[in-house]
Amino acid sequence: MRGLLFFLVPALFLPAAAFAAQAATELPYPADLAAQGEARFAATCGFCHGLDAAGGSRGFDLVRSALVANDDNGDLISQVVRSGRPGTEMAAFNTALVSDSDLAAMVAFLHNQRVVFASLEGGRRSVLPEDVAIGDAAAGKTYFDNYCTGCHTADRDLAGIGARMEGLQLMMRMLNPRADRRGPAPTGAMVTITRPDGTRVSGALDYQDAFNVALHLANGQYLSYRTTDVSVEVNDPLQAHVDQLDRYTDADMHNVLAYLLSLQ
Repeated sequence: MRGLLFFLVPALFLPAAAFAAQAATELPYPADLAAQGEARFAATCGFCHGLDAAGGSRGFDLVRSALVANDDNGDLISQVVRSGRPGTEMAAFNTALVSDSDLAAMVAFLHNQRVVFASLEGGRRSVLPEDVAIGDAAAGKTYFDNYCTGCHTADRDLAGIGARMEGLQLMMRMLNPRADRRGPAPTGAMVTITRPDGTRVSGALDYQDAFNVALHLANGQYLSYRTTDVSVEVNDPLQAHVDQLDRYTDADMHNVLAYLLSLQ
């Protein structure tokens, strides 16, 4: 479970059995149109959702999504493509980036992929919400009250999180919130550098690896140092999530997830 630290965009999924049961036996769109859509999808969307639309390191499985299952000739898909999903990495694509004809071809590709994948035995690489929603919410609340309330409250920063997120995406946010942060250093981390002469500077951590550390001062000045030349102290508000990884059992993880899902 701890190795599954990757970011997924929010989505609603159908149970695998329902997905297979609803699939048609013939491809709903012409093969040549779907082939055009496949090429355009790979160039525009494949880096997130996978070249086959079955999920990538950053984007969810579109093939088995409720979005595609409930789509009628592109009505839902086009809305997401044109408007994006605010608050996620799903950007909006206007007609200059994705023409109407390209969009129609991608719709054909996605619907045909749905039928093709329904006929496959096994091979599912996506994680459905029901795969991880197996915990005890009451036990999760007990764990949360004991270890998480120093930073979080169920009725404030986490209010409604169960309605906004689900499945592996919520599990990953819980275990590794840094996965949502851009760049190699987490937003919100502060660092204090002690130079060889004993002087100290503090600011927002901008970058850190085994060899270098960089920060921005309050006045906007950017400083960088070799880690062998200075002493580095980092105050990272997300470190508590990392510390939890040594405490969590598999049951704890799923129980806390069940509790978070109950916060509707």
